[in-house]
Amino acid sequence: MLNFTVGPVMSSEAVRAIGQEHVPYFRTPEFSEVMFENERLVREFAHAPQDSRVCFMTGSGTASMEATVMNVLSPKDKAIVVNGGSFGHRFVELLQLHQIPHHEISLDYGQPLTEAHLAPLANQGYTAFLVNMGETSTGVLYDMPMIARFCQANGLLLIVDAISTFLADPFDMEALGADVMITGSQKALACPPGISLIVLSPRALERVNQNHSVSMYLDLKSALKNGERGQTPFTPAVGTLLQINQRLRDIKAAGGVESELKRMKMLSQDFRQKVAPLPFKMFTTSPQNGVTALSPQGISAYDIFTTLKDEYQIWICPNGGDLRDRVFRVGHLGALTTDDNTTLINAMLDMQKRGLIK
Repeated sequence: MLNFTVGPVMSSEAVRAIGQEHVPYFRTPEFSEVMFENERLVREFAHAPQDSRVCFMTGSGTASMEATVMNVLSPKDKAIVVNGGSFGHRFVELLQLHQIPHHEISLDYGQPLTEAHLAPLANQGYTAFLVNMGETSTGVLYDMPMIARFCQANGLLLIVDAISTFLADPFDMEALGADVMITGSQKALACPPGISLIVLSPRALERVNQNHSVSMYLDLKSALKNGERGQTPFTPAVGTLLQINQRLRDIKAAGGVESELKRMKMLSQDFRQKVAPLPFKMFTTSPQNGVTALSPQGISAYDIFTTLKDEYQIWICPNGGDLRDRVFRVGHLGALTTDDNTTLINAMLDMQKRGLIK
């Protein structure tokens, strides 16, 4: 199968080779050194402020989203949250669950966030801003510099879900003044699922130390304390952490984060150029590099997904709910090439010849 989903994505041979090995015992100095290197490279690639820390959580991205809400925020906060799709809605649900007062900016699917949405919220006593930098369900990339200016002008803690954008779209944590960045192993890190990461600025670390966590497994104070010795509180996804280490070192050897961002942009632009003659419309005017959301005409988007999967052995990303038949998504993350883009386009052109795409 050729995988154009947005996670899990295809991994390099070097990463896959680690997955074939026996999982080693991890309470050792050798594994601690791997974890120290993982933290150092993640901080480097995220352009994290000095003295930032990284927590490696065994769980999906949602686990780190919840851990952030639980440990960084409290009911004393007053948050702003952007809801432009299923993952923005997840932040809303987490704020509701943990009883964090909040104002929801509700956007239509595919709609970008603008200054007009933010202006009425200035100087209203808000303390935090939560946003999915890339709303993966619709392919939207939000304007982070605009959001950062608003947060800085209003003294807001900025919490960024970069699960589908880290290593795919430019993100400078220090320049943006971001306090938390969340990502996951199965997106542009191109490793198996199972690990999510939380990068915490010094201001966010202060929040964690001040707040009382009511969770054992998602307690970031415990994760940070164990991280000081290159370990985790409980048994982590050891194999995936070793694969992350391989992937981070490979990115570094290939020219670092800027080289990887250039590759991701090239892949997405190549696909969009090749798909342009087909009868699909871009679903958003502000797409992210890691995924292209397309709206077909005269055919169910979900039918395109199933036909490619069953008849061409190609995976793309379907949608659910209201977008099930309106939008499909093509991912550009992982070990893909421009030749792979051509293979997908040729399959779509063949579907068009067969009358399946009109």
